[in-house]
Amino acid sequence: MKFETPATTNPIDQLKIVGKPVDRIDGRLKTTGTAPYAYERHDVVANPAYGYVVGSAIAKGRIASIDLDRAKTAPGVLAIVTAENAGKLDKGNLNTAKLLGGPEVQHYHQAIAVVVAETFEQARAAAQLVRVDYVRADGAFDLSTQLDAAKPQKITGGPGDSAVGDFAGAFSSAPVQLDATYTTPDEAHAMMEPHASTAVWEGDKLTLWTSNQMIAWNKADIAKTLGMPKENVRLISPFIGGGFGGKLFPRADALLAALGARAAGRPVKVALQRPLMFNNTTHRPATIQRIRIGATKDGKITAIGHQSWSGDLPGGKADGAVAPTRMLYAGPNRMTETKLAVLDLAEGNAMRAPGEATGMMAFEIAMDEMAEKLGIDPIDFRILNDTQVVPDRPNPPSSQDPQSAADSHDKQSSSIPFSQRQLIECFRLGAERFGWSKRNAQPGQIRDGRWLMGIGTAAAFRNNQLTKSGARVRLETNGTVTVETDMTDIGTGTYTIIAQTAAEMMGLPLGRVSVRLGDSTFPVSAGSGGQWGANNSTAGVYAACVKLREMIAQKLGFNSAETKFADGEVWAGNRSVPLVEAARDGSISAEDAIEYGDLHKKYQQSTFGAHFVEVGVDAATAEIRVRRMLAVCAAGRILNPKSARSQVIGAMTMGVGAALMEELVVDKNIGFFVNHDLAGYEVPVHADIPHQEMIFLDETDPMSSPMKAKGVAELGICGVAAAVANAVYNATGARVRDYPITLDKLIDKLPAVG
Repeated sequence: MKFETPATTNPIDQLKIVGKPVDRIDGRLKTTGTAPYAYERHDVVANPAYGYVVGSAIAKGRIASIDLDRAKTAPGVLAIVTAENAGKLDKGNLNTAKLLGGPEVQHYHQAIAVVVAETFEQARAAAQLVRVDYVRADGAFDLSTQLDAAKPQKITGGPGDSAVGDFAGAFSSAPVQLDATYTTPDEAHAMMEPHASTAVWEGDKLTLWTSNQMIAWNKADIAKTLGMPKENVRLISPFIGGGFGGKLFPRADALLAALGARAAGRPVKVALQRPLMFNNTTHRPATIQRIRIGATKDGKITAIGHQSWSGDLPGGKADGAVAPTRMLYAGPNRMTETKLAVLDLAEGNAMRAPGEATGMMAFEIAMDEMAEKLGIDPIDFRILNDTQVVPDRPNPPSSQDPQSAADSHDKQSSSIPFSQRQLIECFRLGAERFGWSKRNAQPGQIRDGRWLMGIGTAAAFRNNQLTKSGARVRLETNGTVTVETDMTDIGTGTYTIIAQTAAEMMGLPLGRVSVRLGDSTFPVSAGSGGQWGANNSTAGVYAACVKLREMIAQKLGFNSAETKFADGEVWAGNRSVPLVEAARDGSISAEDAIEYGDLHKKYQQSTFGAHFVEVGVDAATAEIRVRRMLAVCAAGRILNPKSARSQVIGAMTMGVGAALMEELVVDKNIGFFVNHDLAGYEVPVHADIPHQEMIFLDETDPMSSPMKAKGVAELGICGVAAAVANAVYNATGARVRDYPITLDKLIDKLPAVG
């Protein structure tokens, strides 16, 4: 199905099942411990062996020698695989570093061997007997020392740099200016389930039960790495215990399980041990961001400049921190720049809302700082500079002086309009619900006993990304419907919204729909990532259901254009036939995919929101406690308000972590993340998070898909950290521009205790 014109009324608009807050159909499996995760598959292979990964003890250099003799003779050992005996391996397209290192070492804890034994304990014990001699090489591990050597770099989705108008001239002549630098640290995904795979070979065919977000991507990359045809690789990933972008690409567990199984002649299970995950896999890279804003005295922005530096391994990617700045606020003179430094730390890559999360951590503080300079309420300042068109591509002003630039503020007719943009509505509703009018604009003035109280806000923004997604839908002989797609559920509720879509389209109750996900033998879907999964995957199911409805109507002798499906019946005029009758002679199957035309080129599709946070800061110790949180989101049709709310409050929780505690601490001499486990890498726990309120605006976006939906999973984190930071400033008068906001950065700046 080609989606080329705006969606009109269709069966989804009935909203009998879609749009309802139904419980997750996989919830019982999750809560009873019976959901089959990759490492815990006891039903798929007999007599599996266990692999234990050995990681490099240096960050950069080469292996001089590796002694396996003692490990080979240890009890239970079946095989040991290294780069020397693994056979010819290619590097996949999706990884920056090789998944199996040697003799060259590219980063600390890069996998250099896997020990396979009868039991996990035997494999672990034998791995300790592997002796490796290294030749260390000097590496670069500190982003701040590499800024001069950093090179311009593109970002995901477009160029790294952009320019509109005369930023330098407009900024230098602006009556009110802000020029500030902000830093965000390296962060870890820290998902609950480790990277894990179970591998089995049948001749030259490989099956991997693995924990992965993108089935088709990873099938192709595993095949390329192993030098085998794609059709000989099968990936199965029906349940995933969290990913946050850390499982978008193949990791060492999948490759080493496959190599270990081939070497041992047995099925092999491999799970990356928790201390290995932080340095072996990917992480959100640290950034240094310089932001400059110029404005007229009445608050109209005339110049916006955003420069960002991040680091990665050679051939790696830059963080896209500047991307949201190009979309959020009007301003005729604009500049963004992205530079990438070569660092010899583990690979920097996608983590929940890559680019937007880090960029808005900085830019939304800068907006508050500028509002204060202007003496304007932070929300009023944002509303004053709102735009209904993409501000990065305006008509050039007739003159470059600031006043004429300000006059052209809203004259941007050549820009692409947003399909929907309710940012102002999000702020206004949120301000009313949260009690923003009670905020004291003078920091440090509100106390609750020993606590300094403050509230803060920030915008939320994330683009709506469209990608082809397929599905197969089958009417069974018993009248039920089965949906098959290689889409994954990483804890987001995909099973349920896909079932809701099929049930709505086929006129059945939810319990009469069965959903099968995460198998590379199923039609290729959008996969889970970038908050694109829900809208695209359900649109693919919609397309397959449209085709199935036509086949059923034809089978029953109905005109498909006049046919309705409701309550288990197929209706045409006054005539109805039970749906099950169509499958009397056998099941009926239809397969299709949603494909997109050029609507996204005519209308910018994005999601918007506003975050509100109240904090208390201990006046003596600088301890920060988040007391209240509210998110107001405008993100198209909400397919399931219950699971969507869970997505947003989970993202809000991650935003609190980014603001107050999360940081991978770099040993800048040796070159590794020191706090590489859940004991040292702090994430929010229940005691850190208060009640979170969540409001979805009533919105549909017919430009997006037949579902008229978008996504919320990453919108929910964007801006949260800045809202926390702005609340801390409002409470204390102390502005911290270097995340996380820990008490050591705050305590010397607190008002005197009196």
